[in-house]
Amino acid sequence: MKNLPKQTFSLMLTLFSVYIAACDACKLQQPEATREWTHGTGPDSDWDWFIVGIVILITVLAFYYSVKYLIRPEEKDEHHIKYTIFSDEN
Repeated sequence: MKNLPKQTFSLMLTLFSVYIAACDACKLQQPEATREWTHGTGPDSDWDWFIVGIVILITVLAFYYSVKYLIRPEEKDEHHIKYTIFSDEN
């Protein structure tokens, strides 16, 4: 049982190593920008790159705002539910 975490890590590394780099057949089908990263065929048109860019932008913005409001929520309303939880009154 002591080796369970080490065995689990080894199994995860083995299973996910397939997804870390593209196989040789897929590298031939990918454009230069994504050749080492993904499996399958690459984007077919400029619209595909536009969609990928929009998805990346949305992901970065969502991550930025989630971290921002996690660190500084900026909630100043005295009747906000967090003040009922943090109050010393019973």
